[in-house]
Amino acid sequence: MEKELLKVNNLKTSFYTAEGKVTAVNDVSFKVHEGKVLGIVGESGCGKSVTSMSIMRLLDDSISKIEEGEIIFEGTDILKLSEKEMNKIRGNKLAMIFQEPMTSLNPVFTIGQQIGEAIKIHQGIKGKENKEKSIEMLKLVGIPTPEKIVNEYPHQLSGGMRQRIMIAMALSCNPKLIIADEPTTALDVTIQAQVLELMKKLSKDLKTSIILITHDLGVIAEMADEVIVMYSGKVVEECSVQNIFEKAKHPYTKGLLYSRAENVKKGERLYNILGMVPNLNDMPSGCSFNPRCEKCMDICKEEMPKLIETEEGHKVRCWLYSGKEV
Repeated sequence: MEKELLKVNNLKTSFYTAEGKVTAVNDVSFKVHEGKVLGIVGESGCGKSVTSMSIMRLLDDSISKIEEGEIIFEGTDILKLSEKEMNKIRGNKLAMIFQEPMTSLNPVFTIGQQIGEAIKIHQGIKGKENKEKSIEMLKLVGIPTPEKIVNEYPHQLSGGMRQRIMIAMALSCNPKLIIADEPTTALDVTIQAQVLELMKKLSKDLKTSIILITHDLGVIAEMADEVIVMYSGKVVEECSVQNIFEKAKHPYTKGLLYSRAENVKKGERLYNILGMVPNLNDMPSGCSFNPRCEKCMDICKEEMPKLIETEEGHKVRCWLYSGKEV
């Protein structure tokens, strides 16, 4: 039986704005098993990144609050840990790869100094040995001439190289779980494929679990074992990667699949989901997808459906599969 590494239960995260309280993540639950890749997919603004930042506890406490839920990592609810205790986990057992490496890397420190910082803090390795470990990490992620790169600065490297540096930093303390937030968005297609292949290989070789956040279903097909689809802060579908492409149930998930370019023949119009993601300050009543849904019924405008299991390992939040009289 697969061992459970992370369990998120009924997570609710809100922000306090000039227009009032906004709930960005609402009643989100999922599990990550050891050595597996969980893909979180959805449009911009659906709550993917806020979910990841909530897990890492990197949100600004002055404007946001995790109001409800549990985040159980290796049997411990990390929401109950002090900041000092969290610092021992963050960057050590729990690491993150951010979307844009140029804004995540410090421009005034060398690559070796930035990789070496986490190694020094969490493993107590200093001096020459620290530098050797940093070079070893650069070799691991396929950086050419690592002895030279370790002394260079972020601006001297290409986008693909910088993203490999971010992966090296995340892996430097042998984490149990890596959260990768849109790790290939800023890269061209060729470099994107190389980075994904690297992450896939490292996950397999090092038995590292990954939460992969993306809006690209092609990336999900390449990398993920399990998938959750999010919309307006809620999970609307959850299943294996095979089922998401062969047995998708929620109209939103189907819309994402239909709108992929590879589904369009020459001369045909590309499918698109009508409308826009709703403003979190002005959510529609009932199911939040109902203004854009081609299958919308009266009950969809009145009541939010529950996330129910339609078959083993496949859950969906939709009145079409609720079994309730409509």
